[in-house]
Order: sequence, then structure tokens, then C-alpha cells
Amino acid sequence: MDALEVLRVQVKLEHFVAEVFASVPRKDQRAKGDCYLRGLMLDGRRKSVQAMAARLPDGNEQNLQQFVNQSTWDPAPVRRRIAERMTARIGPEAWVVDDVSFPKDGRMSVAVAPQYCGALGKRANCQVAVSVHAVTAAASCPLQWHLFLPEEWATDTERRRRCKVPADIRHREKWRLALDILDELTEWGLPPRVVLADAAYGTNAAFRSELTARGLGYVLSVRCDVTAHPFDAVPEAPARNGSNGCWPQPRYRQAPLSVAAHAAGLGRDAFTEVTWRQGSRGPMRSRFAALRVRPASNSIVRPLRSRASAEQGWWDGILPDLWLLAEWPAEAEAPTEYWFSSLPATTALEDLVGWAKLRWRVEHDYRELKHGLGLDHFEGRSWPGWHHHVTLVTAAHAFLTEQRLSPKAPASASPSTRSSTFSRTC
Repeated sequence: MDALEVLRVQVKLEHFVAEVFASVPRKDQRAKGDCYLRGLMLDGRRKSVQAMAARLPDGNEQNLQQFVNQSTWDPAPVRRRIAERMTARIGPEAWVVDDVSFPKDGRMSVAVAPQYCGALGKRANCQVAVSVHAVTAAASCPLQWHLFLPEEWATDTERRRRCKVPADIRHREKWRLALDILDELTEWGLPPRVVLADAAYGTNAAFRSELTARGLGYVLSVRCDVTAHPFDAVPEAPARNGSNGCWPQPRYRQAPLSVAAHAAGLGRDAFTEVTWRQGSRGPMRSRFAALRVRPASNSIVRPLRSRASAEQGWWDGILPDLWLLAEWPAEAEAPTEYWFSSLPATTALEDLVGWAKLRWRVEHDYRELKHGLGLDHFEGRSWPGWHHHVTLVTAAHAFLTEQRLSPKAPASASPSTRSSTFSRTC
């Protein structure tokens, strides 16, 4: 946005800041928040504090630095208010779990370490943050962020002190951070949604099991080598050895097959063409099939299915069943994508495909957050500073999303058209 466009929405921005930053105690801090948001939204390749202050007529580099790096305002209530406001505004169909990386030089920025960096597609020095987004086909917004703290930071007292990492923050796996965020959204009173995620999360049987334990339905991408038993497979137990021997535990006698083998075994003719949305170049369509399977994993919750088994305390060996959704494009020689879903067995194929393909919205978010709003331009090194900056970027993204969804927007403009306009102007 140029200066004139920012000026046109200034009154709306002031009302937005007054509500979203109501938990920030001081008036001068809220004024700096307004200034920082305008800096993020203004045209400019770099969104560091120095660059933004130079572009703003009321920009003061020292004040903005203090506000984002040293100020003690709590970002959690601000994010909660954004989440509540945006959930009511866009009516999300799903929550998307994902993570994003920030390449960094040196070793003193908070939580930086050599690890896989998605932004570079290789192992590199970077920070990684886990996020959960509210999504529909037309709009989306990040709701909460957790910065991943690598194991090497757990005992590095000096770096923790210099970066002001809270004492109670320890190393937790990314999938556990995602569950923590989902729990927080529930505690905030947000209505639960279907959970979507890529194969880094979906392949993790413990993550799927924890979602089930929380009563959250999911459609999760999985790798082709994940294994499952056929739906009609029956576990068997050998005969008991003597009257005093232990009861043998029932188990599946046939080895599980990979999801790739299950899908290929259906044959090409079993796949049906499904259109899931209208893209900028026409309808988005491919060929899909879905079947019920029983994923094979020691991490899956194993329910006691009968009174006798409950009384004896042993498991009857029957694994829970769910959907395996597979995609086999017409031009491909074999299936290419796979998903596990805990949605009801009555769910239509078109609905499963719609959920599976809805995850694309999070890539749209990251593109806007990074290229338009400077998500990865923060140059500070502290834990509070990183969380302040990410919260402010989230607020700017939420405000612009509201403007795109405004009734004054051209009725004929599709979401993709408005999104491309945003990318060009910001």
C-alpha cells in the first residue's frame, strides 16, 4: 500500500488497533502499535524497524525499537483478540497446522540452530515456528504461533539469558507445539474445526492419536510408505497353551501394506474425477478414490471393545479404522498423494477432497506474511522481540484481510484476484 492508501484506511486502522490492542496498558504503546502496523503495510522491500521508521512521517526508530524489543506488553491477549475477531469474521471451515522457517546468520538469534529449513529446502541455520491458521476457500488468517526451541537451547544458559527465553520454555517437538496451540484455541472458546496438516504431521501416528483423543476430526497428508491393514482384516490369537498360561494377545497375521500399495491395488478405473475449486486458470480437478483402512502403528489408541476385554484388561487387537484418500492424476503412472481422515464413514468423496485441498490457503498466508508484511524481516534477537514482531505482523495481516472482505470490495472480484492485488500493492 502507498501512503495515500494507508491514509484512506487510517480511521478504520485506529478502531482496529483500539480493539485488538486493548490489553496493552499504555496509550503511547498502542500508538506505537498503530505506527508499526502502518510501517508493515506501506510499500517497501524491507520491513525492519530502521527501514519502516524512514518511510513513516511519524516514524521514530528508537521508539519503535523499544516498543518491539524492550517493551513488556504481553502479546498473548492481542493474539487471542485477533483470533476471536477473525474467527467471527471469516467463519473458518478448518484449522491448518504448519510451520515456517526463517534463515539466520550467526548463533545468537533466539532459537536459531542448524536444522531443516523449508525456506531453503535443505538443512541450514534458521529459526522455525509452528502456526495454526483459520481457513476457508476465500480467506484465512494465522491464529497462534509457537517458536520451536531446539534441544541445544534447553541447557545453553548463556544464550537463553541473553535472548530472554522464559525459564519454563523447554524443548518440545513441533507436533507437540501444534497440539499446545490447538488446546489454547479451545481454551479461548473458539469452536473446534477439522484439522488439516502436511505429511510432516500426518505421518506421525502419535499426533493423529492425540487429535482423536481431543475429539478433533482431521484430514492429514501422509507419506506413501505409511502402512495400514485392510478394513476387513481380522486379528487372530493362537490357542491358549494350557489352563494356567497367559491368554495370547490377538494380532493381525498378515503384514500391513503401504498406502501406495492400497491405492494402486484399487486400479486406475476406481478413481473418480473431482473438481474442488475454481482456480485462476480454470477448475482445479484431478482423480481420487477413498477406502477404509486400519493404520498400523504402536502409537494408535487401542480401545477395549468388549466388557470381557475391559474386565480382563487386555486389548482385542482390532485397530481403529479411518479413510485413506488417494489422488491419481490422469497423466500420472501411479497415485501421487495420500491422506488419512478420521471424518465419518458416511463422508462423501467430494467432501474429503475439499478438505484435503483446502490446505493450500496456508501457503497463501505465508506468501503474504513474508513478502508483503515482513514476517521474516525481524532483526532483533530476543524471545519477547520475536513474539512482539510476529504478533504485529499477524495484526496487520488480519486488518488487510478484513479490508479485502469488506462489502465495498468489488462483488465480481474473486478471492484470488483480491489476493493478487494485495501482493502487488504491498
